[in-house]
Amino acid sequence: MSFKEGFLWGGATAANQVEGGVAEDGRGLANVDLMPHGKDRYSIGTGKKIVHACEEGAYYPSHQAVDFYHNYVQDIALMAEMGFRTFRLSIAWTRIFPNGDEEQPNEAGLKFYENIFKECKKHDIEPLVTICHFDCPMHLIEKFGGWRDRKMIEQYVKLARTLFTRYKGLVKYWITFNEINMILHFPFVAAGLRFNQNENEYQAMITAAHHELVASALATRIGHEIDPENRIGCMLAAGTYYPQTCRPEDYWKALCDNRESYMFIDVQSKGAYPSYALKWIEQNHAHVPFEKGDKELLQDNTVDFISFSYYSSRVSSADPKNGQQTESNIFASVINPFLESSEWGWQIDPLGFRITINELYDRYQKPLFVVENGLGAKDTIASNGAIQDDYRIDYLRKHIQAMKDAVEKDGVDLIGYTTWGCIDLISNGTGEMEKRYGFIYVDRDNLGNGTLKRIKKKSFYWYKDVIASNGEIL
Repeated sequence: MSFKEGFLWGGATAANQVEGGVAEDGRGLANVDLMPHGKDRYSIGTGKKIVHACEEGAYYPSHQAVDFYHNYVQDIALMAEMGFRTFRLSIAWTRIFPNGDEEQPNEAGLKFYENIFKECKKHDIEPLVTICHFDCPMHLIEKFGGWRDRKMIEQYVKLARTLFTRYKGLVKYWITFNEINMILHFPFVAAGLRFNQNENEYQAMITAAHHELVASALATRIGHEIDPENRIGCMLAAGTYYPQTCRPEDYWKALCDNRESYMFIDVQSKGAYPSYALKWIEQNHAHVPFEKGDKELLQDNTVDFISFSYYSSRVSSADPKNGQQTESNIFASVINPFLESSEWGWQIDPLGFRITINELYDRYQKPLFVVENGLGAKDTIASNGAIQDDYRIDYLRKHIQAMKDAVEKDGVDLIGYTTWGCIDLISNGTGEMEKRYGFIYVDRDNLGNGTLKRIKKKSFYWYKDVIASNGEIL
């Protein structure tokens, strides 16, 4: 068999995309709560448009999301029915520390997640917990300017220590930060950064990233001290870059784009900044704000595993004007004419998944964990109430086969696989509901209308068979 016994099959979500309950039980306001549905969402997410509060009349998808907050028991039961062995979720920082700088945590928030983890354990589902998934208390952003201030490290470490202590024995697998390389692409979402006029934005992003890397190393050390059984990983938004042609300039551009993706994971996995990264930072009139002890801390507290998201490959060109650009909202690149695209312009490349897996394993030689993969698509409910999402099954089947080849034929050490949005959730990038990923349909539209009823899609039963056969039946 290709996948080892105990391979962790499951699905993934994020607190701000599923929970809702924005003001329940003392929860504070987070950065994502200020991101409305519509045209302003992207400019806010990139830190270009500065907002301080919600605007009257605007719709904010995260405020109710799909109401996992009140429906987690039935939702986890549906996951258990599929045979999930793991469920990736994140902690809403402001449920635990509503402002971020309180001395004592909010017990209601701690109890909420404790109940979720116990519900998972009841169904033999291993929680995989992201400590910070595009989530930062607005109070800390207003007070410190987000992760550009080193004082954020102390607040994050307090959160991590609280979680490791409270959930010892309930949670074994942890991820310190979601897609840490997204700081360079979605800085308000990933690091609470809002840019001032004439500011060196690259310096702000590098500073924020360094502070997150130091915080991650501290959390890794503390997590291992509190419970030696903890397995703590990092995460990146992955997807290999191909050169547009065999022209050396295109190959060099692809190499540079891939290096940029791996730069922060190099630090978390290998314990030091690579020389190319330090040179790039210097050439962009920036520097890494090292303080005494940082280098030793990073060196001594590397992660146990590498987790990553993969949706599509990308194409690099030394002259991007030579080709049409993809419609992907974050990682736009030159269109690959050999690939099909989703309704949202994301190119579909199962072999690219295998290539990415191999590149990561070759580079780091640590166990890998695929924690996001899937197809965002519009689903239609037939007159008989069924949802025939064969397009999703086709995407996942081909990608799981590619993953299987990476394990069986290439010898990659893979811990598990969690599809993104196992239950329909709101899109982080666009705030949409109609871009659906789930095996479980949620009756909610782009503007928050709907009953929130859960409906099993055709893919629900297909994935159940995949898990039951440990990936042998695709």
